[in-house]
Amino acid sequence: MSESKIVQLHESLVKKEISCRELTEKYIGAIEKDNAELNAYVTVTADEALKTAEAVDKKIASGEEIALLEGIPMTLKDNISTDGIRTTCCSKILEDYVPIYDATVWDILKKQNAVLLGKTNMDEFAMGSSCETSYFGGAKNPHNTGHVAGGSSGGVASAVGGNIAVYGLGSDTGGSIRQPASFCGIVGLKPTYGAVSRFGLIAYASSLDQIGPITTNVEDAAIVFDAIAQYDKMDSTSRGRQGSPVYDSLKNDIKGMKIGIAKEYLEGIRDDVRQAVEDAAKVYQSLGAEIVYFDLPSLKYALPVYYIIACAEASSNLGRYDGIRYGYKAENYKDLNDMVKKTRSTGFGEEVKRRILLGTYVLSSGYYDAYYKKAQNLRGTIVKAFKDAFESCDVILAPTVPMTAFENGHAVSDPVETYLTDICTVPVNICGLPGVSVPCGFNAKGMPIGMQLIGNTFGEAKILNAAWQYENAANQFRAAGFGVKL
Repeated sequence: MSESKIVQLHESLVKKEISCRELTEKYIGAIEKDNAELNAYVTVTADEALKTAEAVDKKIASGEEIALLEGIPMTLKDNISTDGIRTTCCSKILEDYVPIYDATVWDILKKQNAVLLGKTNMDEFAMGSSCETSYFGGAKNPHNTGHVAGGSSGGVASAVGGNIAVYGLGSDTGGSIRQPASFCGIVGLKPTYGAVSRFGLIAYASSLDQIGPITTNVEDAAIVFDAIAQYDKMDSTSRGRQGSPVYDSLKNDIKGMKIGIAKEYLEGIRDDVRQAVEDAAKVYQSLGAEIVYFDLPSLKYALPVYYIIACAEASSNLGRYDGIRYGYKAENYKDLNDMVKKTRSTGFGEEVKRRILLGTYVLSSGYYDAYYKKAQNLRGTIVKAFKDAFESCDVILAPTVPMTAFENGHAVSDPVETYLTDICTVPVNICGLPGVSVPCGFNAKGMPIGMQLIGNTFGEAKILNAAWQYENAANQFRAAGFGVKL
């Protein structure tokens, strides 16, 4: 039997073991029951979901075939535009914004009658690693609601991990799909830059942003990726999926595959996380893969390079929120300049303002060469280092995050450590590479640990196959009562 939750539900719908309306009502009921505690959804679209479910049921009743994702209840991060449905970026400045067009990814899924349950919580404008910068308060971790779900796609991860959505789409600028997936014990795929259209994604940092799936297992990640990875003329950076469907490449033998581990990835991370990744490497060895250790000294530049480039692009992208064209507008002001100043001062949260200020600073005439230009040059160095690494290995194995999910409020009390949670994920975005986070164990307190598989450009098939092989082996070990504790 397939591990895929999507395949199992699809077969139940086709065999009429459950109607799409009944399935949708189950998830809506679960949202009504659990969302108050998880705070995963900021907008619930029950009426739209049931309307789509009825359309799917009519197709099934008439004997028509339905697509694999048709009728499957899912969710979208609240920075993905939905025509006629509130899209806030979890910011006061867009609290009542309703787009007049669909993002390409949602347009693709909507045409397949995907059942949209609602829009999910996130760090404001995707700026954060805990989901706590959200104007609506942070999403909670389904394993322990005293801990964060991670960020910035925390709401999607909380919904999928808490079983109040089958799957969801998030966005990843520096780890925002993979990090919350790791914290919540599920699978998160950040595709190659350009594989999935960004049209309709409200921008944070345009050269780093990428939409991808968050699911409970690797098979589902492959299914959703195959559906949304299409060329889009509306996105000048779009290239779509390269090659045959990724799902067809799962379950291939990995005997002889070279899995690289950069020593720098194992420095400065918690002992339980390091142990889980090393145990995962042993699983791969038992499957016939070869572990190759190598040095990647330029990795130490990745975090500062990321924050300089991301904040610089954010300061430009967020300039459009001025209270004139759309969004929140300050009520009392003296003149135009005062209106814009008050709108932005009261409309943006503290973390967003901090990053806009930093971005403006590094782009200013006196500091451009010292910071932004140097960061772009170092970006090229990091890209080359990864390119060289893939000459000696097929995929790279690393921790997803140096730690497990921290307690609520920790991001405020220790913002520096919170920034450091991105240290393992940002290189993938800097280089435009694909990366997937897969659960690889739990710590002593029962919080999930995630490992990350990084591939060369458009190497989604290779990393997802390697991820599936690990997931399958780990499940077998768990069933046998020994080995990896998942």
